[in-house]
Amino acid sequence: MEVSLNAYVALKNNSLFLNGVEFIEKQSSASELFALAYQRLNINYPKFFKMDNLCKTGFIATELLMQESKTQTEYLPEQKGIVLSSRNSSLDTDIRYNNSIAINPSPSLFVYTLPNVLVGELCIRNMIKGETACFVFDTFDADFQTDYVNLLFDTCNLKTCISGWADFFEDKAEAFIYLLEQREGSQSTTLHNAENIKNIYSTIWKT
Repeated sequence: MEVSLNAYVALKNNSLFLNGVEFIEKQSSASELFALAYQRLNINYPKFFKMDNLCKTGFIATELLMQESKTQTEYLPEQKGIVLSSRNSSLDTDIRYNNSIAINPSPSLFVYTLPNVLVGELCIRNMIKGETACFVFDTFDADFQTDYVNLLFDTCNLKTCISGWADFFEDKAEAFIYLLEQREGSQSTTLHNAENIKNIYSTIWKT
């Protein structure tokens, strides 16, 4: 069975897009976008407000993605995976935590000084117990990530996987997160290969 792309979300320039269509217009800051998206998506998840900005970036993009999908309840937690990558990792929070040490070290910040906390937060929210990974690259590496995720589908018990890119640094939030599925009789015309992912990604950042 082939792996196909179900839907994708982009967060850029303080705007939010679903499958290339603007969902929330440009806001004055990332924090304003997060607040508006939380409200518009009718999210009821108090833990969101304790997250660092990298987690909020990935959380908002993934929440829109998962609300768009109507198939996730069909899968067991062990059949769901998530593979993300980032440029700055937890650097934004690392700096904030380091600054807090001089006054009073903040345990609430220290919790988020690892990039894979983003993956962990999304696993909790979406009941994901399958294969997970978080990579750090200078730029989104579609070739590596596509090959890696397809290998997981081939060798593990995955039926669906959240994949893509999330980054936050100096009040600049970026995300390109997409939902993949492997099923018989899929109606999707977008196969999960590096060329298709590159085309979508380059179109997002050209606009």
